[in-house]
Amino acid sequence: MSTITKVETFDFRFPTSQTLSGSDAMNPDPDYSAAYVEIHTDADDGIKGTGLVFTIGRGNDVVCRAIESMSQTLMGRNAEELLDNMRLAWDLLVRDSQLRWLGPEKGVEHMAIGAVLSALWDIKAKRAGKPLWRLLAEMEPEELVSTLDFRYLTDALTPQEAIDILKDGQKGKQERIKHLLEVGYPGYSTAAGWLGYADEKMVEIAKEETEQKGFKQIKLKVGHNVDDDIRRLGLARETIGPNVRLAVDANQVWDVPEAIEWINKFQDFNLAWVEEPTSPDDIIGHATIARAINPIPVATGEQMQNRIMFKQYLQANAFGIMQIDATRVAGPQEIVLEYLMAKKFNKIVCPHAGGVGLCEAVCHFAMFDYCAVSGTMDGRMIEYVDNQHEYFVHPTQIKDGNYVTPTAPGNGTEMTVETAQKYLYRG
Repeated sequence: MSTITKVETFDFRFPTSQTLSGSDAMNPDPDYSAAYVEIHTDADDGIKGTGLVFTIGRGNDVVCRAIESMSQTLMGRNAEELLDNMRLAWDLLVRDSQLRWLGPEKGVEHMAIGAVLSALWDIKAKRAGKPLWRLLAEMEPEELVSTLDFRYLTDALTPQEAIDILKDGQKGKQERIKHLLEVGYPGYSTAAGWLGYADEKMVEIAKEETEQKGFKQIKLKVGHNVDDDIRRLGLARETIGPNVRLAVDANQVWDVPEAIEWINKFQDFNLAWVEEPTSPDDIIGHATIARAINPIPVATGEQMQNRIMFKQYLQANAFGIMQIDATRVAGPQEIVLEYLMAKKFNKIVCPHAGGVGLCEAVCHFAMFDYCAVSGTMDGRMIEYVDNQHEYFVHPTQIKDGNYVTPTAPGNGTEMTVETAQKYLYRG
């Protein structure tokens, strides 16, 4: 038996606002940041669990304090009791009524819970000697489903339906694992797209990302000025040619009528999708936009705060491309539910990434989905931006536009804390 002995947080803030990397119409000067957590036990194996929440600067300390507040629930507990029954770990945190009151099941507390649960899954994967994607993919369907919380979901997905999806995913799973290890998983690049970049810099990076790195899709930020958007889209399309996909992202900046009018001016650019055209809480608004801008698909999900929101979007057919984020919801169990619902409703999932540790974290869920849920990579890809990877023990690698499949045990979020010390926020 081992005991949880320490939960430690780190407030890392990288000054990306100085270069305008990450800038968009809603967030003009982000400082990419991570509320990073380590969970230690007294086991002889020396394994620590890590997790994080991505933020864009101020407020990162609030997330760290939330993690610290809930860590008291874990201190001194039998680690094996939680690792062997991850549903118990979920219930201890998500169903803590006093914490839940602050959401419920959304916002800072929910994201903080996600970091803690991710750190526990990290320990579980490291003890099993497997990367998280493989641990999840190789769990028996009934075992994995037993860790999941179906409250508020059974009108869209029942536990038995989830088991059936995962059982069906057993067919050809070993061949898919082999293929994944050989070729990786498709990515797309947002590196050229930041709104603060000059046209010349955008064109230069777009050419590099497609011609040298091999990405088959890039994404530009839009929504500040429609004439600027049209000019930049024209330059991008000319640069990448007709065979590379081009997507846009408005980062929630428009009202519904404005979104429809603005996006319909992009119809000539053969867009792969338009991302976050309005508030992530506006399900009906997204459905209205999706109908009005057809055939351009709507993509959204990176700031949907829980599985219940995803359920309603799917039920309302309010997007064409479903996106997820590794640190917006309450950890791996909620993300697994999102993928299972996407399979039930036959929606393509293209995860959000690019922030501190997001590429390292979210690829595990896309790869789990390929191996054990959807069984396909068709139309699916993971966002990529070359930011802060050097601060991770096992940084994301890209080869020919694909994510190289992680093989190291764990969830991929372990940072080399010593190298990031100069970005540690001290108030």
